[in-house]
Amino acid sequence: QVQLVESGGGLVQSGGSLRVSCAVSGRISDHYAIAWFRQAPGKEREGISCLVGLTNRTVFAQSVKGRFTLSRDKAKNTVSMQMNNLQPADTAVYYCAAGLLGRLCTHRRADYVYWGQGTQVTVSS
Repeated sequence: QVQLVESGGGLVQSGGSLRVSCAVSGRISDHYAIAWFRQAPGKEREGISCLVGLTNRTVFAQSVKGRFTLSRDKAKNTVSMQMNNLQPADTAVYYCAAGLLGRLCTHRRADYVYWGQGTQVTVSS
């Protein structure tokens, strides 16, 4: 049974930083990509970052490029997203997800089969 558990959300002021983490348990190989999505109230869930399990290559959406980074701790089976210069528009529930994508990663919801429960990130102005 694969489980993904997010942690590290919270409340931060505009311009501040937060780090969210995704702990993966269960049998999941390096052929799985890990992605982060977010969903703001009344909006569609959007993919913002992903990491290719086989190569550690990362891809970021334009909305977060240059502000967010991904890192992976293989020993702890954790992928973390460092979020800098946060803005009120970044307020959302953040989800991590895993999908069997080989040497690719995408920001498409349909490509991911395992999902975490989400963690709230709120940025005040």
